[in-house]
Amino acid sequence: MFDFEYHLKNLPQSPGVYLMKSSTGEIIYVGKAKVLKNRVRQYFQSSKNHSEKVIQMVKNISEFEYIVTDSEVEALILECNLIKKYTPRYNVLLKDDKHYPFIKVTIQEEFPRVFVSRNFVNDGAKYFGPYPDGKAVYEVIELIRKNYPIRTCRRAVTVDMEQIKECLNYHIGMCTAPCAKRITKSEYNRMIEDIQELLKGKNKVIVRELKEEMTRLSAELKFEEAAKCRDKINAVETICEKQKIINGSFENEDFISVFSDESDSCVEIFFMRDGKIVGRENFIIDNTIENNSSEIIKEFIKSFYSGTAYIPQRIFVQDISEKDILEEWLKIKGERKVEIKIPQIGEKKKILEMVYKNAKETLEIYKNKTKVDKELNKLSLNELADALELQDYPERIEAYDISNIMGMDSVGCMVVFQNGKAKNSDYRRFKIKTVEGADDYGSMREILTRRFSRGLDEIKKITGKQIKVEEGKFSVFPDLIMMDGGKGQVNIAKEVLNELGIDIPVCGMVKDDKHRTRGLIFENIEISISKRSNCMKLVTRIQDEVHRFAITYHKSLRTKRSLNSILEEIPHIGAKRRKELLLKFGSVENIKKATEGELLETPSINKKACDAIIKYFKGNK
Repeated sequence: MFDFEYHLKNLPQSPGVYLMKSSTGEIIYVGKAKVLKNRVRQYFQSSKNHSEKVIQMVKNISEFEYIVTDSEVEALILECNLIKKYTPRYNVLLKDDKHYPFIKVTIQEEFPRVFVSRNFVNDGAKYFGPYPDGKAVYEVIELIRKNYPIRTCRRAVTVDMEQIKECLNYHIGMCTAPCAKRITKSEYNRMIEDIQELLKGKNKVIVRELKEEMTRLSAELKFEEAAKCRDKINAVETICEKQKIINGSFENEDFISVFSDESDSCVEIFFMRDGKIVGRENFIIDNTIENNSSEIIKEFIKSFYSGTAYIPQRIFVQDISEKDILEEWLKIKGERKVEIKIPQIGEKKKILEMVYKNAKETLEIYKNKTKVDKELNKLSLNELADALELQDYPERIEAYDISNIMGMDSVGCMVVFQNGKAKNSDYRRFKIKTVEGADDYGSMREILTRRFSRGLDEIKKITGKQIKVEEGKFSVFPDLIMMDGGKGQVNIAKEVLNELGIDIPVCGMVKDDKHRTRGLIFENIEISISKRSNCMKLVTRIQDEVHRFAITYHKSLRTKRSLNSILEEIPHIGAKRRKELLLKFGSVENIKKATEGELLETPSINKKACDAIIKYFKGNK
């Protein structure tokens, strides 16, 4: 049992960060303090001056811990990092409505990726942007990938992972294959560091190093390699020129304003570059009834600028708290002086008023759309509950489907709908491991057993505080399970749940001869639903989504297997020759179209291997 009196009494008189935890060990709030002893004790004193939000939070605190820092600025930096890591429910968290793309560098991964993203998420990645010129962003990404062969796959690649076979991208020079141990972590991260420097517009050091390397290679008469360095220098300079175009000059300003209604807020930010407004972003923040505008803007600045790489010299706001500390923090992040200003008169004041009007308009549109969607989803769920005679409408629905062709590359998928809306972050994919051939029932039994056994295990570990709530991927169970199929699939699901001692209603989604959703199977009875009803629209949406997700995953595995296996089927073509063919021609399709003379130009291809390739493709059109 956590002894509050003892721990409160022994808090230090130092700056730092404190973490409030629930009974399950979940971190529900992260805060910073100039003096930990004074700040943390305030939460547990008389609640007369506390907001309703704080009162509710304190009720859920079972323990707390703290980290001492040397200064308040260090505490602010640590607080931002911990909020990004844990996304605590009582902290102000941003929901965004994106218009312009970012370039995202996943530095939180051991072998980072670089790609375009329109979602700004507090996930530990580094974001460059947002950029008003979307076309230029994609051109920059293409140039980066051509000159820095970093991975593009979503596979979780780590140093300790089991070595796997290189994919096609490696053989055509578009990836360095860290998954196959073809590059060390330090060598790979050197490329990532160069990319980040380029995205910041800092290319002088990289160009100097490349010129030195080119000179050295030329002196050693390695002219082909020297030419590659020359091409890379040109690409680097092109990337930086495009960065100037999409970032504008470095004399830039951001304007931030917030509008709040009785429950929620919208923060609007306008980007001014070279004296022109080139773009804007807006962020919806839920449950801000207890927060004033200065507090909301402070939290927004911490969240937004901790994730984006570029920080302007001046930021104009309508109100702000802890201005000095934020300016010092921004100076550290931006590596130059950053001013936060509250304009009282003049042109800047008028721009800020325009930003405020846009924030108000955005929130009203968002609330109206959310209200309509919420009411429609609730109506659909109530109709579904009535059709199945459930006591209450199902807030969380999980749907399952199997996909394979003649038993090949069998996969299973799970999609989640929360309050009638798809929750993509909870989608899960399963490769079938124990079933051979086209056995859909056996495959469904396997994935359901794996899903709910894992869930029970996670719940046990969370209860025993072996893992935290946020670490569980399967610990949340649905209120209703929907199977893409009829009685057979439903009965398989019920058998698995009974064996595991889990009580969740299961229904099947059945289709007619034209592959359109017809109705539901529940308790071995088919329930017909009006085609025009909201319930039918929801069921159709769920069935289409789980089918789409399963088919997409199956296609990706099938395509990968096909590409890897085609060249393996050709006699006299081993790993070395496959690699050289792909490096020379770029794709299997180009190898297929190549003439005898072109094939013989490949270093390791002799007449015998050439004849084998031509014969293979001639007989396998």
